[in-house]
Amino acid sequence: MYAAQHAINQPDKPAIIMAGGGEVVTFAQFEALANRIAHLFRSTGLARLDHVAFFMENTPWLLECEAGAERSGLYYTLINSHLTAPEAAYIVDDCEARVVITTAAMLDVAADLVAACPRVARWLVAGAQDPPAPFERLEDAIAGMDDTAISDERLGVALLYSSGTTGRPKGVLRPLPDVHPAEPVPVMEFAARLFRQRPGMVYLSPAPLYHSAPQVSIAGTLRIGGTSIVMERFDAREYLRLIAHHGVTHTQVVPTMFSRLLKLPADVRETADLSSLESVTHGAAACPVPVKEQMIGWWGPIFHEYYSATEGHGFTICDSHEWQDRKGTVGKAVLGELLIVDDDGNECPPNRPGLIYFRGATNFEYFKDPEKTAESRDPSGTASTVGDVGHVDGEGYLYLTDRKINMIVSGGVNIYPQETEDLLITHPKVLDAAVIGVPDDDLGEVVKAIVQPVGGIEPDEDLAMELIAFCREHLARYKCPRSIGFEAELPRQATGKLHKRLLRERH
Repeated sequence: MYAAQHAINQPDKPAIIMAGGGEVVTFAQFEALANRIAHLFRSTGLARLDHVAFFMENTPWLLECEAGAERSGLYYTLINSHLTAPEAAYIVDDCEARVVITTAAMLDVAADLVAACPRVARWLVAGAQDPPAPFERLEDAIAGMDDTAISDERLGVALLYSSGTTGRPKGVLRPLPDVHPAEPVPVMEFAARLFRQRPGMVYLSPAPLYHSAPQVSIAGTLRIGGTSIVMERFDAREYLRLIAHHGVTHTQVVPTMFSRLLKLPADVRETADLSSLESVTHGAAACPVPVKEQMIGWWGPIFHEYYSATEGHGFTICDSHEWQDRKGTVGKAVLGELLIVDDDGNECPPNRPGLIYFRGATNFEYFKDPEKTAESRDPSGTASTVGDVGHVDGEGYLYLTDRKINMIVSGGVNIYPQETEDLLITHPKVLDAAVIGVPDDDLGEVVKAIVQPVGGIEPDEDLAMELIAFCREHLARYKCPRSIGFEAELPRQATGKLHKRLLRERH
C-alpha cells in the first residue's frame, strides 16, 4: 500500500521513531513533509528523471527527503556521511545532482562541496539557524509549500553508488518505470515476502541509512504501514534494550553486530527480552559459522541470510533451518539464474569455485560508464557479475569463497584498496604501496597497508603513524589502514600487477 494511504487510515501512528533522541514522526506528519519537499523540487524546476543528492546522518529528514523524491519521479543519491569533502564532491558532481540537501551536523563538510559542484542549482540545509551562502534553511524553503500531493506525482528511485575495482565510486542506475507512486513496487513486494514483513510490524534499523539495505527495508516498512525505529548509531546493549522497549518484530543487521552482541556480559545477554522478534535479516558479508551458530542458539531459528549487491543483479536467501543443514551457505537463488563461471567462461560443476553471475534478474547499468557496464556482463550480455567468487553444491546452494579479488569487507562495509594505494603512493616517503584486508575477530577484516619506503627512509613505527595520519587527512576513516607493514620490495609481476596473495600470506 502507498504510504499516503496510511496517513489517512492511521494518521497518528508513528512511522519513524529516532532511538536516541526519541523524536516521533507520525504517518500524517511524514506525508505532509514529503509532499512539501516534492513541491519544493517542482518549484526549483526539477522534472521526472532529474537528480538530487542527500548528504545526511541518520535523521528523519533523510527519509522525508527520499519520500519527496519518490513522489516527484526523481533519481536520488544517498551519500555516505563519513566521506571527506573531496570524496563526497565527486559523487555529487558525478550523479549530476541539481539540488543537494544536508544537515547542520554535516554542514562543515558540505560547505566544501560547493566550489567543486557547479551543476548544483540549490543547496539546502536542515536544522541550521543561520547557514552560510549559498545554503538555505530547508525549513524556510518548504514553509510555504502545500502539504498535499503534487499534481503530477510519479515514482522516483535511488541511484546509489558502489565502489568499483579501481576504487572510484560508480552509480548503479536502474530503469525507472513511468508510474504513480501508489503502484506496487516489485522490489518491495519481493522483500516483504522474503523477510516475512507484515502490517503492524515494528522494524529496528541499526545501520547507516545511506546503505541500500536499510534504505530498502525502511521504505518497505513505510509502505506496509509499520513503524521504523532508527538508531543514530549501533550500540549492542542499547540495541537489545530497544527490542524489548518497542516490541520489535523485524530487524536487519550485519555479522559484525552479531559479534558485538555475543561479547556482551553474560548477564546482559541472559536477561534480554527477545520475545517479540519474528525475523532477523542479515547480509552484506558472509557470517562466520561459529558466530551464526551462537546467534541461532541464543535467538532461535529466526534468521534469514541473503547474498546480493547494490546492483541488484541477483539474490539468494536461506532461512535458519536451511543454513543449519548446510552451514556456511548464503542460500539458493530466488531472483535470477545463478551461474558459476571459470576463467575460460565455462560453467563450473558443483563444488568448484568460480565467478558468480546471475542471468535474468534486475537490469542495471553503471551511470555514464558503458565500459564498466560491459565489463560486468558475460559474452552473451545476458548475465552480470559484481566480481564475487563462490561455488554451489549439488542442490544449488551458494557458498562464498572470496569477496571480489581485492575487496576488503570490514564490519559489512565494502572497501576497495586501490583508492588508498593511490593516495599512499603520493606521500614523499613512499616508493610503492599495497593495501590488503587482514583478519579481525570483531570486524571480520581490517585494512592493512604494506609499504616500500623510498631509499634512505627508516621503516619504523614513527613512519607508520605518519602514514596512517596522512590517510586519515584525505580519506574516510574506515578506508584508512589500522596498521602498516614494510617490505624492501613489493612483489609485482612484470606487468606491474601486485601479487596480493603473497602479501596476504605474509601479513
